[in-house]
Amino acid sequence: MNRKTRNLIFIIPLTLLAMAIAIPTQPITLGKRTITTHLGLDLVGGVQVLLEADLPEGAEVSSEAMDTARTIIESRANGLLGVGEAVVQRVGDRRIAVELPGETDPAAAIAVLGETGQLEFVDMGKISSGEALAFRGQKLVTDYPAVPKDLPADTPVYHTVMTGGSLKNVIVQQDQLNQFQVAFELDEEGAKIFREYTTDNVGSYLAIVLDKEVISVPVVQSPITGGRGSISGNFTAETANELAIQLRYGALPVSLKVIESRTVGPSLGEDSLRQSLIAGIIGFGLVVLFMALYYRLPGLLADAALVTYAAITFALFKLIPVTLTLPGIAGFVLSIGVAVDANILIFERMREELRAGRRLIHAIDIGWDRAWPSIRDSNAATLITSAILFWFGNTYGASVVKGFAVTLALGVGVSLFTAIVVTRSYLHLVLDKIRLADHRRWFGV
Repeated sequence: MNRKTRNLIFIIPLTLLAMAIAIPTQPITLGKRTITTHLGLDLVGGVQVLLEADLPEGAEVSSEAMDTARTIIESRANGLLGVGEAVVQRVGDRRIAVELPGETDPAAAIAVLGETGQLEFVDMGKISSGEALAFRGQKLVTDYPAVPKDLPADTPVYHTVMTGGSLKNVIVQQDQLNQFQVAFELDEEGAKIFREYTTDNVGSYLAIVLDKEVISVPVVQSPITGGRGSISGNFTAETANELAIQLRYGALPVSLKVIESRTVGPSLGEDSLRQSLIAGIIGFGLVVLFMALYYRLPGLLADAALVTYAAITFALFKLIPVTLTLPGIAGFVLSIGVAVDANILIFERMREELRAGRRLIHAIDIGWDRAWPSIRDSNAATLITSAILFWFGNTYGASVVKGFAVTLALGVGVSLFTAIVVTRSYLHLVLDKIRLADHRRWFGV
């Protein structure tokens, strides 16, 4: 089996697989993973929030603390959306920009993102059930991390038995009455503390407090030795999920405040998406038409390779996944031009060899060999530029620039593959057995 045949056996199944992933508009489920097109804020609407460290003017905040806060915010945001579509980036030294495509409730989103999420288990002693019920929603003064200074003498201070730092896992579940609750699992140290406290304080009430506000005040009915428990509090599915997100991804190392927020309407996003698709289809169609009319039969083969290129590139966007924005789509469309440029270089070199009297089979290989240095250098320059743009966008929080760089770089990488392998294989498959003298018009020479 020669190399050309091996290439085709690889190319054709790859193209069909890529089309099977790229074409469907509905999500594809493979095991636990869902493959779908991820669209950015400017295409589907959503919420954009700018957060800033809530510290006194002039107070320093470490870069490590902001990086940790960004990671926690990103985890919360993706947990809120259910998919990895959120864009969370640092902006300068004290700010974090968050984009939530498809989010429809700005207030709820901001509440989940900005909460410090400090969980405490607070000893309330042997109070009555009525008193325990009255504490729900109330603010408490606790001794964690320390008793506040200048506290009035008659203010009650409650003891924090354990903090949320001992949480190992948090999930939302329903009890036997189908009431939503947040179940948690503790690490080894937390399980020990919980076991000792519940063993010594059967009949006491243990308040579950988030950011000093009482969520629930359950009674310790028996020793809890397994390191597992649950929080109940008349939750809905949404409020239970929000609490679980806050607890699951830990407390922020620095308090954040909302500096700016805006909502992009879904109608505006849909209009942008529709116009982008129309522009992309028109551009792709014009390129295909030009190649077919100007280069004749080789142009048609290049169009077939271009379909392979587009299918593989868009399939990669879904698989990685890449969140597509308007600039990202622009990068993809630009990469189509790069892919066509490689074919044009090959065909012009091939024409030169045909005019010089070379046999067609030799003209293909010689033309490709002479075009390769130009293809290599131009694509390398584009990839370097994409890397610089990606660094700039990542460093300065310019998600627009970052999205453009990612889609352009992926497109250029795939275009190199199609130029090196796909176009050349298609040319040999169809043209090796054609006599140029009998069909000169097919090649425009």
